Amino acid sequence: MKTRVFVDGQEGTTGLRIHEYLAQRNDVEVLRIHADKRKDQAERARLLNAADVAFLCLPDAAAKEAAALVTNPKTCLIDASTAHRTAPGWAFGLPELAPGQREALRASKRIANPGCHASAFILLLRPLVDAGLVPAALPISATSITGYSGGGKKMIEQYEAGGDARLSSPRPYALKLAHKHIPEMTAHSRLAQAPNFMPIVANFYKGLSVSVHLHLSQLPAGATGEALHAAYMKHYAGERFVRVMPLSDPATLEDGFFDVQACNDTNRVDIFVFASDTQALLMARLDNLGKGASGAAVQAMNVHLGVDEGLGL
Repeated sequence: MKTRVFVDGQEGTTGLRIHEYLAQRNDVEVLRIHADKRKDQAERARLLNAADVAFLCLPDAAAKEAAALVTNPKTCLIDASTAHRTAPGWAFGLPELAPGQREALRASKRIANPGCHASAFILLLRPLVDAGLVPAALPISATSITGYSGGGKKMIEQYEAGGDARLSSPRPYALKLAHKHIPEMTAHSRLAQAPNFMPIVANFYKGLSVSVHLHLSQLPAGATGEALHAAYMKHYAGERFVRVMPLSDPATLEDGFFDVQACNDTNRVDIFVFASDTQALLMARLDNLGKGASGAAVQAMNVHLGVDEGLGL
C-alpha cells in the first residue's frame, strides 16, 4: 500500500517544495484539499486524520491548531513551523543530531522539523559539545547569511519586484537578539546559554551559511583546529547528507571565495573548519529550502517510515 501524505499549507514555499519532492515518487499517495476548502477546519481535519504522514507548513499558531485536530493515533505529524521544536513529546527532525536520533524519529508520531539557520548551527556545535571540545557554558556568537527565499512569499515578492535600492546590499536583521530559531539552537546544541546570533539576508534566491567564531584559548587543552576537525569526521562518519571538508579547505583558500550557494538543489550540508594557532572559524552551508526546510522534512518522513533515507531527495 502507498503511504498517504497530506500537506497542510500546500501553497507556501515549504509546502510547494515538499510536493515537488513527492511528485518524484511512486510509493506515496498525496491527499489534496480543494482550494475553496483550504480554511475549512472540518475538511482539513478529515485529511489530517486520513493521512499516514501529514506535513504542517503553517504559521506557529495555525500549526498548533492543526496538531490539535489530529485524533488518529496512526497519523505522523511533521511540523515545519517553530511551534514544537523544543516541545516535550516532539522528536527533533535532524537525523544526524546524535546517536539514537533516527530511532527516536522512527518511534515518534510527532516530529518537529528544524529551522534553516538552526540546522546549520546545531550541526556545527552539537558534535563539539558532545566531544567536550566546546564547553556548554561557553558564550557563542554566530552569523548567518541566507538567500531571500527563507523569508517566505512576502520577502520573495519584495526582492523580485525590485525598485528598492537598499535590497542590493546585505540586510542584517533580528537586531532585537530574539530570532525565533534561538531556542532550538540552544537546546539541541546543549548550550547553557543562548548564542548571540545575527542573520543576514542578501540579494540571491537561496543558499545559507552559518559561521561560528572560536578563540582556542577559551577551549579545553588540546582543542586545536585538528581536534575540532577530527570530531566532525568521527561524528559524521557514514552520513550521506553531511560532508566534512578538508581542514582549512585548500580549494576554498586557493579560490579566495566561499560559495554560500554550493549546496543548492541538494539535501547536503558541508562542514568546514578554518583554523590558525589561536582561532577557529566553523562554517556550515546548506540549501535553506532543501536540507534547511522541505528536504529535511522529507528525510525525516523517510526515516520514520523506515524506507531509503534519500528517497525522492
